[in-house]
Amino acid sequence: MKAFFGGVAATFAVLGIAGYVAAAAGFIPVNADAKPSKAERWFAMTALNAAVRRQAPTQPNPVEATDENLIAGIRLYKQNCAVCHGGADTKLSNIARGLYQRPPRFAKRGIEKDPAGETYWKIDHGIRLTGMPAFSPTLSETQVWEVTLFLQQMDRLSPAAQAAWKTP
Repeated sequence: MKAFFGGVAATFAVLGIAGYVAAAAGFIPVNADAKPSKAERWFAMTALNAAVRRQAPTQPNPVEATDENLIAGIRLYKQNCAVCHGGADTKLSNIARGLYQRPPRFAKRGIEKDPAGETYWKIDHGIRLTGMPAFSPTLSETQVWEVTLFLQQMDRLSPAAQAAWKTP
């Protein structure tokens, strides 16, 4: 049994050293325009999903779904998020086209069905190595919930909120 565990430990050591050598020699792509490997995508998504499941708030959105709050969320989204995630016209900016990971285009495929706490967590904390910043240093908790509210309601906006969304 000792030999088995010794072999497992040696295998992990060799893989760790090989990974270090590959990184130190510049063989692991770090450029934003390189296609990620399946292993990289799996690792990143597994880590993200586990962190969100463990850390995201589970309460419902405390911001009431009023026109005033939706419009506040729309304004914040336009100021902070549209440059990467697109606006009502669904066109991507040059910044969004050059980002890796490619940011989701919320006006094309929304996240209305995602749990509010998950969306809140991603906005508040950001997502490492993706270009998604943490907004906790710059937006209040209420403002993050307002953006979350807009993203939750994006497919069923009131006429007043829809007008605010469609206005450039």
